[in-house]
Amino acid sequence: MKLFETINFKEIKAKLKVKKPWDDVIIFVLNVLIAIPIFIIAHQNIIDFNWWLDLDRILLAVIILVVIQLLLRLIRTILILGIAVYLIVLIYGTFFSNYSFESVFQDYGYMIYSMAEDPNPQDIMISKLLPFPNKSQILKAIEYDNPKVRNFALQATTLHFKDVKGQNEHRRMIQCFAVFKEIRNRWNYVNDPKGQEYIAHATESLIHFSGDCDDHAILMAACIRAVGGTPRLIHTGGHIYPEMLVGKKSDLEAAVYLIKEVLFVTESKNKEIHYHIDERGQIWLNLDYTARYPGGPFMSEEILGALTLN
Repeated sequence: MKLFETINFKEIKAKLKVKKPWDDVIIFVLNVLIAIPIFIIAHQNIIDFNWWLDLDRILLAVIILVVIQLLLRLIRTILILGIAVYLIVLIYGTFFSNYSFESVFQDYGYMIYSMAEDPNPQDIMISKLLPFPNKSQILKAIEYDNPKVRNFALQATTLHFKDVKGQNEHRRMIQCFAVFKEIRNRWNYVNDPKGQEYIAHATESLIHFSGDCDDHAILMAACIRAVGGTPRLIHTGGHIYPEMLVGKKSDLEAAVYLIKEVLFVTESKNKEIHYHIDERGQIWLNLDYTARYPGGPFMSEEILGALTLN
């Protein structure tokens, strides 16, 4: 009983209470700070209805703001404690995990840019595919663990985009884009010998950077895998081209921003980003040599098969 007598809850409540009008100001600021990460998470996980002017996302933001505003007003007497908890969570994320103050604002920037740019022009699901032609030969030719392939891929990452700042979370994606740029800049299309399907190994294509579409796809897949990316090859009947696993929607938003605003600004100006979604909802970005930037236009042929390097 003495313990409860010494604890005066009214005094604690009075100390934690913020005086007017500062309580309203703090509630508004805290509302915005809490709403941003919640909106990002909701935006990334709720189906995009593609309403006019992104009205579905505007409505979502309004609902989140109103709900948080009501909740904050209910706990306004312990507002200081709420602010402290929020800051502690982000400070902990800054030093001990991958989600920090910078990550919140970076993800918010990706999301806003993505909504403005509409990076979903070809939301194509690939399923019920046919067996991939020359599968065993192609897999053998993708020599991602060969030192020559690995060294070339490493060299590409030092030649392009090495000095991009503030993108540690997407370093691997940027390095894969560097590989794409180096191979794309050097590739020379040469037909196979007449009447023969010639499948060149990745190390062979490194000598002259020449060959047909399957040779390019094999080299690109090998180099992407050599720097930690996940590539796959798409077969359309008359063409084979490589794609790279981007991940989920939030990763696509980051990719769109990096391609159009940081890495391939000139090449992608006023252009759309093209990708496929597989049966598990994973996003794959086009890396064909016919495109001048990652996510460039597909060749308009029906997809018949996909070969993934796990």
